[in-house]
Amino acid sequence: MQTEGKVASGARVALGLLLTINLFNYIDRYILAAVLPRIRTEFLAGDPNQSGKAGLLMTAFLLSYMVAAPIFGWLADRVSRWWLIAVSIALWSLASGWSGLATSFAVLFCTRMFVGVGEAGYGPAAPTILSDLFSVERRGRILSYFYLAMPVGGALGYAFGGKIADLLGWRWAFYLVVPPGLLLAVLCLFRRDPRAASTSSVRLRSQAKLADYLTLLRTPSYLINTAAMTALTFAIGGMSAWVPDYIYSDRGGEFAASVNLLGNINVIFGAIVAVAGFFATLLGGWAGDALRSRFKSSYFIVSAVGVLLAFPATLGMLYWRFPGAWVCLFLAVFFLFFNTGPANTALANVSRPRVRATAFGLNILIVHLFGDLASPPLMGAIRDRSSMNMAFLVVSFAMLIAGILWFCGAKYLDRDTAVAEAAVQPA
Repeated sequence: MQTEGKVASGARVALGLLLTINLFNYIDRYILAAVLPRIRTEFLAGDPNQSGKAGLLMTAFLLSYMVAAPIFGWLADRVSRWWLIAVSIALWSLASGWSGLATSFAVLFCTRMFVGVGEAGYGPAAPTILSDLFSVERRGRILSYFYLAMPVGGALGYAFGGKIADLLGWRWAFYLVVPPGLLLAVLCLFRRDPRAASTSSVRLRSQAKLADYLTLLRTPSYLINTAAMTALTFAIGGMSAWVPDYIYSDRGGEFAASVNLLGNINVIFGAIVAVAGFFATLLGGWAGDALRSRFKSSYFIVSAVGVLLAFPATLGMLYWRFPGAWVCLFLAVFFLFFNTGPANTALANVSRPRVRATAFGLNILIVHLFGDLASPPLMGAIRDRSSMNMAFLVVSFAMLIAGILWFCGAKYLDRDTAVAEAAVQPA
């Protein structure tokens, strides 16, 4: 483990590479949401349940992602994480290109499942590399930098996908992400896993026993944090999948005809996600670290406050006419991303190093199984039978549940962090 003020050799290079990979990770993931109206038109035209079926494309990705994540997390505690990441990037990049070749809805469903498998290999491994390279005092800020890729990559996915769909067709949005993904995969093959710096470090990792996993499942702050992240993921997953389509299809009458183009709406929404998410992720990580000296449970408190403020902002977006609704949407996105760094830092801090990748993998499984696996198709089904406003209302109540859970878990966080840190043996 690194001490305060010291940075492991190659740590900043690793952070830069992993951040870039994470950026493309979210670009690939959110291109689908950007081009979803075009896909509905091509493959589901005339189907009375087309919105619900279109939402299943997100479910396909999440189903394979969440099932494979614990398996890859277990592997990441035992094999070279950089090689695992390289294979994963290559897989999801090629699967994205295959999405552009899809000749039917069923084929597209299959390609999204392969994208999910590829991302499942990356999700548990990358944050554990950074947790090994940086000390607990710096970890909140570092993981916030890493997770900046979520809003920025997602925004680029919306903007890139929407514009390419307007200019070249929706299939090209998938084709063009393949070459940079394969290049990043090759670069990972030249990196050395930080835990391989000493044989004792490798031995420490390989000796994880059943008791280590049972301890994880008996850690209150890990369980409560995972439950809160699940509730929030339920809300974010549904909303992120449908916001561009909702604005374009349901609220398009509030714009001039020249503005109500899918590409334009995706660019505006992408810009909001990029700016609001960028500053929220940075400020959330900074606030969690800065307040930790005064409040040992600052990571949970910061997360709770942010998500509770996101709820009224979401309601404002639904009932305030555009262009004013953009302001509420900006605030909703800002507060939804405010917890990203603190919540993931808490996850790393309360997990023993020997099983940390497994902890992230198990978290991914639970968060998506009970979170956003159901929310996109659920919102689509509610829209088919009622309205998209009602669909947004249903999922947004999960934000309140997440906030309450983080406040309840605050009393356990300091104790559980201390227990996990005490389990670290020096190399």
